[in-house]
Amino acid sequence: MIIALESPNQPDVRQLIEDLDAYQVPLYPAESHHGVDLSVLEQPNVLFAVARSDDGAAVACGAVVLETEYGELKRMYTRPEQRGQGIARRLLDFLEAQAQRRGCRAFALETGYLQTDAIKLYQRCGYALCGPFGDYLDDPNSVFMRKTILSTAM
Repeated sequence: MIIALESPNQPDVRQLIEDLDAYQVPLYPAESHHGVDLSVLEQPNVLFAVARSDDGAAVACGAVVLETEYGELKRMYTRPEQRGQGIARRLLDFLEAQAQRRGCRAFALETGYLQTDAIKLYQRCGYALCGPFGDYLDDPNSVFMRKTILSTAM
């Protein structure tokens, strides 16, 4: 498994994003969809990572949008047949490390309440429930989480 920062504008990666949308769109009403399109993921303040299998297939992706006060996790997705292998955890760790190297010390995310496995993963990784942040409004279909990284400088 190789995880690296890559462009989201590649055919196999665009397919991952399309698969994520195809999975999530039917689950929630339109006003609860908070995904971002490819043009946002290509902005200079976005770190986009892809996990690839040993044969080079894109099996998971995710992004951190670097805001002034935090990094927002977006578009985290692992192919269903690849779940349960720790790929999402490794991808999350990678994205957090990349963002921290760029000065990010807090992370926030919004996910759907039906994404119970994702919520459990985020909790295991130190994320705690919080209220809406940024431009989000309170939404009964959304779960908001936040994590602060304590400085290790002496």
